[in-house]
Amino acid sequence: MGETQRTDGSAGDVDYAKIGGTYSRYRQPDPIIAAQIHRSLGDVKTVLNVGAGAGSYEPTHCEVTAVEPSASMRAQRPAHLAMAIDAVAEDLPFEDNSFDASMALVTAHQWSDLEAGLSEMRRVTRGRVVLLVCDPALMMDYWLADYIPEVREVEAKRFPPIRRIKAALGGHVDVEGVPVPLECQDGFNEAYYGRPEAFLNKEARLACSSWSLVPSAAVERFVSKLSRDLESGRWDEKYGHLRSQPFFDGPLRLVIGTSA
Repeated sequence: MGETQRTDGSAGDVDYAKIGGTYSRYRQPDPIIAAQIHRSLGDVKTVLNVGAGAGSYEPTHCEVTAVEPSASMRAQRPAHLAMAIDAVAEDLPFEDNSFDASMALVTAHQWSDLEAGLSEMRRVTRGRVVLLVCDPALMMDYWLADYIPEVREVEAKRFPPIRRIKAALGGHVDVEGVPVPLECQDGFNEAYYGRPEAFLNKEARLACSSWSLVPSAAVERFVSKLSRDLESGRWDEKYGHLRSQPFFDGPLRLVIGTSA
């Protein structure tokens, strides 16, 4: 896919200058997911965060260098985090082996060249490369697909297959499932598996970029159908058990490369 330059300087299929204004309000790091990510990084002193966005899940026990091409996302980084460098994964402005570990969380699908970006992360990293991704093969195994398959189809097309990521990383690669807690604080689509009412909030939807990539008519249809089914109890008849299910094992995955 060719790179599309956006109004805020970023690239990819989503213009975060348009939808990113309230992103940080809904996309707060979830502590359970954060703990799993931080464990995967290991005992390190320096970490590079590629496609860092507003800084979710950045560890605070070590020195973090953040890279983020979107000006609107850089502006949302809280004051206690380091300012992000304006750069892209495919051309990291660092010397070889500059960092103990590197991370890229739900961002690799936005890169113009996945293999180049992962090669660059390997180049500048002495140790582990940690990616938080979604497995496109599992994207439709979620009730949201019954209501607006367009969103899940868009997501499935955007995320690269796990086998491609593993091949591009090379070396030894582990893949871990990332269970999503019921009260997940990070507002990606699976976060609301047991709280469907959240999808009726436009800002909450737009905090997950795939919603900006489907026709407005499909979104209107979805809102109308979900509203009716929640009011009538039809959603709860079929999916109500999810309201008390502690975790949802969906497509979220940690990919951990441990050697070049």
